[in-house]
Amino acid sequence: MTAVTGQVAAAERGETRIADRVVAKIAAQAAKEAVDEPPEDGASPRATVTVHRDAARVRVSLELRYPCDIGRQCGAVRSRVAQRVKSLAGMDVPEVAVQVERLHTAGAGGGQGRIR
Repeated sequence: MTAVTGQVAAAERGETRIADRVVAKIAAQAAKEAVDEPPEDGASPRATVTVHRDAARVRVSLELRYPCDIGRQCGAVRSRVAQRVKSLAGMDVPEVAVQVERLHTAGAGGGQGRIR
C-alpha cells in the first residue's frame, strides 16, 4: 500500500486466473461463428484447451456442411478462435488444431442418415 494514495500497488494485488473451461467455451463459440453454414442437424463445435501461463493451446472439433472449401473453413476457424480468445481472455493462442469430425451433404437424403 502506498502512503500517498492509500491504494495497493498493481504488482501486489495478485492476478485473475481464467478457468480452462471458460476459455474452451469462448473457443467453441468462436468456431461456431466462423463456420459459413453450419450443418442443420450437426452438433455445435467442441473445444478443449490447455492453458500455460498466458497462452492457450486449443483443439476444436466440428462438423461442416459439404460441399465447401474445407481448408478455408478451417483457416477461418483458426483465425476467429485465436482472435476471440485473445480479446476476451487476454491469452495468446500459438496453436489452434481443427478436427473435422463429419461432413454433412446439403439436401441429400433429407438428413435421414449416412450416405454411401
